[in-house]
Amino acid sequence: MIDWANKKVIILDRDGVINHDSDAYVKSADEWLPIAGSLAAIAALNSRFRVAIATNQSGIGRGFYDESVLDDMHQKMAALLDEQGGHIDHIEFCPHHPDDGCDCRKPKPTMLKRIAETFSATTDEVVFIGDSKSDFECAENFGCDFILVLTGKGLKTLDKLAGKDLVVAHSMAKIVEEIA
Repeated sequence: MIDWANKKVIILDRDGVINHDSDAYVKSADEWLPIAGSLAAIAALNSRFRVAIATNQSGIGRGFYDESVLDDMHQKMAALLDEQGGHIDHIEFCPHHPDDGCDCRKPKPTMLKRIAETFSATTDEVVFIGDSKSDFECAENFGCDFILVLTGKGLKTLDKLAGKDLVVAHSMAKIVEEIA
């Protein structure tokens, strides 16, 4: 279990955690659709924590969309969050193709480090919530707590991580219920 008393920053993966994921990539603001309850959960988290996003966006490196389209997706998310009384405090994204050999793509911990530095948080003050093996490995590489949500790729990831010591939650909404 997670000791929430000393947590300061919640970092979320985006696709599969906040919005529905697609094997064909989410390539436009129209395709960006929130998972039921995720935006209300973020709004609830805002009352106690800084909330940030760390997301691999290789669709940019693959030429499926550009950074202006990614910005449109994030503007849509921000507008929908605002309707729920919520917000995202910071977003880090990796725009690179997996073969580019960059330093920022998860499972490397660079994005988590940048977010922690932004909020002057130590690793024990951070929780990373994701739905993939690379999210889990990123949290391990950074040294922070991790929660696997079963939305998105979460169920498949649960099988891949069999035998690992995991904190698992059905959804973002269930995490908020646990913290309350």
